[in-house]
Amino acid sequence: MRIRAAVLHEPGRIAVEEVELDPPKSGEVLVRVSAAGVCHSDLHLANGALGEGRWPMVLGHEGAGVVEEVGEGVTHVVPGDRVALCFVPSCRECRACRAGRLNLCEPAGTNGVRGTLMDGTSRLRRADGTVLQHGLMTACFAERAVVSAGGVVPLPPDLPLWQAALLGCGVMTGFGAVRNVARVRPGESVVVIGAGGVGLQVLAAAKLAGAAPIVVVDRDAAKLERARGRGADHVVDTSTEERVVRTLRTLTDGGADHAFEVVGVPETILLAWKAIRPGATAVVVGLAEKGVDVGLPAIEFLSDKGIRGSYFGSGDSARDLPELAELARSGRLDLAGVVTHVDTLDGVGEALDRLRRGEGARTILLLDPASAGAPTPKPRRDP
Repeated sequence: MRIRAAVLHEPGRIAVEEVELDPPKSGEVLVRVSAAGVCHSDLHLANGALGEGRWPMVLGHEGAGVVEEVGEGVTHVVPGDRVALCFVPSCRECRACRAGRLNLCEPAGTNGVRGTLMDGTSRLRRADGTVLQHGLMTACFAERAVVSAGGVVPLPPDLPLWQAALLGCGVMTGFGAVRNVARVRPGESVVVIGAGGVGLQVLAAAKLAGAAPIVVVDRDAAKLERARGRGADHVVDTSTEERVVRTLRTLTDGGADHAFEVVGVPETILLAWKAIRPGATAVVVGLAEKGVDVGLPAIEFLSDKGIRGSYFGSGDSARDLPELAELARSGRLDLAGVVTHVDTLDGVGEALDRLRRGEGARTILLLDPASAGAPTPKPRRDP
């Protein structure tokens, strides 16, 4: 079928155009995309910062929609089901999956970099026959997407899809870092560095875990005010605070029990390391550009401090996402509150520019406003 999609032709050049989408094969699902979130990972891909050759590609990996067709062997969803999209469709058979590390599924990792589905091929092409990559195995900046069956998780019927679109990346990533990696306990202190879309989910997860105090660090006053409104006990503005490390240690009684870095640059990763007390661990959630290295003062390993990464929440989307959806459905998790902009597919370029400027938290692109359950954005005007 022919669909409209946001195509990355080369770094910095994106166009919304018509492309051809083939039907799902065995073990795949066709989804009518209702809404998609615009994430920093999309920006890194659009900038060419995650490696050579990752174009031409249909972007988008955080979304939700309605199943239209299922391939042979798919039994956990049927046409008409409302689903969240997840960019790690774990095979559950490889070495990593058998070890319980489903976020590190080996075939998913290999094909995710290739820009293909799990069988190593694409369902997308331009009108001239040029094969297009699937952005992070999802390609949901498009009216429809064909994804591997492991990349769709059923949703409760009363959770608006424009909010559910955030679950498959930002929420899974943020909550998983707190619950699956750090395993934050009540009364433990937490520092969150970066108050963007994922950082706010780390904050929400820490709040639900009973952490105290929670300190949020950013250089944008509007983001810090948003974090304060969502439960941060303290905020630290690095654009005005001269002695950030001393301030963080003072606020956390000598150093935090946990620090979460949600930016992905060496300076903030080092700040997370410096913010924790002896014996604590810093968790790096932010996605750094390829080729970026981080230096740490090696002598401080004598203090028994640790640092580790977290990818896709270090969890299992089939297990974790339904629980997160229920938190949102019940009102314990506010998804709407992190959405700062709502637009149509044609607004993808502006959404990425906002990320470049560090503005706002999450932009939601409405592909099918009727099923998304959100107000239709105002019509765009030609310049």
